[in-house]
Amino acid sequence: MSDEREPDDQAYDDPTHDGTEPTQPLAGWRDPASRTEEPAPRAEPAPRAEPAPRAEPALDAEPAVQPDGLPYGHDEAMLAGPPPSVAQPPHEPTAPTVPMRQGPGPWFGPGPSPSGQAPYGQAPYGQSPYARSPYARAASTRRLSLWVWPAVACLALVVGILGGLAGGALQDELASPRGTNDNGLGGVRTQAAAPLEADNGSVSAVAQALLPSTVQILAELDGRVAGATGSGFVLDRDGHVVTNNHVVASAAADGGSIIVIDQAGERREATVLGRSAVYDLAVLNVEDAGSLEPAALGASQVLRVGESVVAFGAPLGLSQTVTSGIVSALNRPVTTSGESDDESSYINAVQTDAAINPGNSGGPLVNLAGEVVGVNSAIATTGGASGESGNIGVGFAIPIEQVRTTVDQILRTGKAEYPVIGAQVRTGGEPDAEGATITEVVPDTPAERAGLQQDDVITSVDDQPVNDGIALIVAIRTHLPGETVEMSVLRGGEERVVQVELDGKVG
Repeated sequence: MSDEREPDDQAYDDPTHDGTEPTQPLAGWRDPASRTEEPAPRAEPAPRAEPAPRAEPALDAEPAVQPDGLPYGHDEAMLAGPPPSVAQPPHEPTAPTVPMRQGPGPWFGPGPSPSGQAPYGQAPYGQSPYARSPYARAASTRRLSLWVWPAVACLALVVGILGGLAGGALQDELASPRGTNDNGLGGVRTQAAAPLEADNGSVSAVAQALLPSTVQILAELDGRVAGATGSGFVLDRDGHVVTNNHVVASAAADGGSIIVIDQAGERREATVLGRSAVYDLAVLNVEDAGSLEPAALGASQVLRVGESVVAFGAPLGLSQTVTSGIVSALNRPVTTSGESDDESSYINAVQTDAAINPGNSGGPLVNLAGEVVGVNSAIATTGGASGESGNIGVGFAIPIEQVRTTVDQILRTGKAEYPVIGAQVRTGGEPDAEGATITEVVPDTPAERAGLQQDDVITSVDDQPVNDGIALIVAIRTHLPGETVEMSVLRGGEERVVQVELDGKVG
C-alpha cells in the first residue's frame, strides 16, 4: 500500500478534529463551504495487496499492541505507562501504513478491509459517527460465584445416590420372577365375597357362578404339544391361575408351551411363576388376563362329612365339565409317587365322591356358596391293564388352607418351602403299626436336637393321631417351617413327649 495519503483521510488523522463530521466521507457527501467549487477528481485506489499468510505466534512473543500503543485487553497499562517492549508513541499519531491484523476479525487499517467487512468502529452500512474509545477493552470472562461449585457437587452426589437406588431396584425387579410381590396373597386382587348364599342348595347356581373362573390347561409333555391336559381356576385379576404341579411339571422343566383356555374358548399363553412338587401345586402367569373372573376362596376346615360339593374341570379333555357329590372324608392322608421322595406329593386331603377323572387335575372343588374349598388332585384306582382307570367315586382334593399357604409363598418369592424334621420314616408294609417308625436320624437336624433316635415310634403330632409314616409326613407338612410341634414318642415301651422346631426346605 502507498504511503501517500488521500485528501479525504485528513479528518481521520487530524488530532484536532472535533468529531462533528464523519471521519471518512460518505458517498455523495460534500463540504457545505465548498459546494460552489468543483470537486477534485478522486484518485484511483491502489491495488489491494494479497494478505500474507498468518504466522503462528512464538511462545516468547510480546503481546499484540493496539494502534494507540496499548496491549489488547490491558487498559491498566495506561496508568502504569507503556510496557518496555512498546515504544512511546509520538505526540502526533500517524496512521499505520499496513493493517495491524489480517484474516478474520475487525479491521484496523484505513480504508475498506480486504475481506469486505467494515473497519473497526464503523457500522456495516456506513461510517459510525462515534469515535472509537482508546480505552476499549476486550470482553472479560464472567466468573462464577463461589457457591456454584458446592451446589454442583451436592447435585452430583444426590443424582448418584438416586441412580444407585434406582439401579438396585431395577436389579431386584429383574432378578425377581415376573408376577411376584412382597405381600403375597395380600398384594393381589382376589375375590373376597362368596357369590352365593351358603344355603342356596342349587348346583346349577354354583355352576353358573364358577364356570367363568374355571380354565382348561394344555401343557407340553416330553416334547409333545398339549401332551398333558388339566384344569385350573383364576386366583385374582392380576393374571394368576392355580393348578396342579403334575399338569405343568414337564413343560416347566423343559421350557415347553402352556396354553390356558377360558370359558369362551379363548386361548392365552401362560408361564410358570412357581411350583411345589411336595404339595402338587403350581401358579401360572397368564397373558392378557383382564377379562378372566377370579374365584372366591373358602375354608375346608368348616366342611362337614356329607356336605354337598361341586367339582369343575376338563376330564378327558372335555372342557367346562361340572360334577357334584358329597364330602366323603376329611384329613385323609394321601400320597402320589414321584421320581424321588422330594417330588412325591403328600396331601391331607378332602375326599369326595364327585366324579373326578384325568383332566380334572387342578380344577376347583367348590361348596354350595360358590367358594373354592380344595383343588382336585388325585383319584383312587383299581389298577387295570393301562395302569389307570376312570372314576370309582373316590377322589381327593388339596385343602384350600394348604393352597393359600403355598400360593402365598410362590407369589412372594417364586418358590415354596415345606417343613422337615431331618429323619427318615418307614412309609409302608405295616398295616398293624402303632405309629411311624424312625429308621434314620440325620445329624444336626431338628430331630437330632429334639433327642429323637432310630427305632423311635411317633404316635401323634399335636394331639393328631399318627398311624404310619405317610400320616406323620402329612401331619408335619400341615405346618410351616419355623413352627414348633409336640410329638408323642414310644421308646422301649415308654412314652415321652418331645418338642421339635421344624426346619424348611424348598420343593
